[in-house]
Amino acid sequence: MRLIRAGRDMRVDFFRGLALWWIFTDHIPANWVNQFSLRNFAMCDSAEVFVLLAGYGAGLAYGKSMDRNGWVYAASDTLKRAWTLYIAHIFLFVVFAAQVSYSATTLDRADYLDEIHLDVLGEEPYRAMLEALMLHFQPAYLDILPMYIALLVLFAVVMPLLRWPQLLAVLSFALYATARLAGINLPSITGDGWYFNPLAWQLLFMLGAIMAYLPPEQPSRAVTLLMDWLSAGIVVFGLFMQFGLWEHPELAAHLPARIARSLMAVDKGGLHPFRLMSILALAWIVSRWVPASARWISSRWAAPFVLCGQHSLPVFCAGIFLSFLGRLVLEEADGWWAQIPVNIIGAILLIAVGALAAYYREKGRPAPQRLAGGVTP
Repeated sequence: MRLIRAGRDMRVDFFRGLALWWIFTDHIPANWVNQFSLRNFAMCDSAEVFVLLAGYGAGLAYGKSMDRNGWVYAASDTLKRAWTLYIAHIFLFVVFAAQVSYSATTLDRADYLDEIHLDVLGEEPYRAMLEALMLHFQPAYLDILPMYIALLVLFAVVMPLLRWPQLLAVLSFALYATARLAGINLPSITGDGWYFNPLAWQLLFMLGAIMAYLPPEQPSRAVTLLMDWLSAGIVVFGLFMQFGLWEHPELAAHLPARIARSLMAVDKGGLHPFRLMSILALAWIVSRWVPASARWISSRWAAPFVLCGQHSLPVFCAGIFLSFLGRLVLEEADGWWAQIPVNIIGAILLIAVGALAAYYREKGRPAPQRLAGGVTP
């Protein structure tokens, strides 16, 4: 039985799997490995990678389905996927809330409830459960799937605009700018809105969908060279921000006050323009220097990331549960002898979840028929 699906752009699966690994490591505060995740070298992190690739996958799958079967058919599939994500989110909410609550009670660590924002579950349990069902109550670590659900619902509505990519891009950017400038967000139990504002993050999702549905024509050599230098400049600027200004905030005192405030206030929830530029620059560099035919994408060492990327939903849910479990272990026993098993066992379990999901996907499917000469049609 073949666990990894072929006949698709493996780069998408690989980098989505890598983003899932970063999400797992970044959610363990004392984990040494998270020092090597994307957030330490760029002005973006795994969330931007995940959303951009989610939009790319949506444009590739549902956009082509719209061309073959019409908008209603493709939109219904999109909403079905959103419903699947909703069910997964509610299940993850129940399991994660039980995990954190039990840990806080057993270890006498009430600060867990405050940090994860589950304290309201004890203060107003009935309201909290209702708000969770309405996606208004989103504890920490559980705010990515609600945003993804909202983006899919929005995409189902605007999907026909993929045929007019310039119009879709302009409207998407207008909504992004309005959400940031006017502070528009979806309602939450705290009154502050969703942590990941879907009205802002939809721009990155739509750009990914546009790139998948109507791949841009190969630009001229001059434009390509300009984009190379511009992307490299953004990456270097991100390194300066990471290892210079953000690590040594006292340097901001030497800058004009207005510029210093702008550079120090790069928010994640509203997808700050710097973060948007950073992920787009990295996407350009990857598309230029990692072709779809790259052999290492199909190598054995890349296979675990590809496998996890092809089954991102169960791997993501398992990663949230395992990351908090890993945190508990490292808080009790830090050091290399605890760090190594937490990361190795966590990786093995995530790969196992991806393999199990692949097994059940393929289970019962007829084996591909072979033509004369052993050729698979």
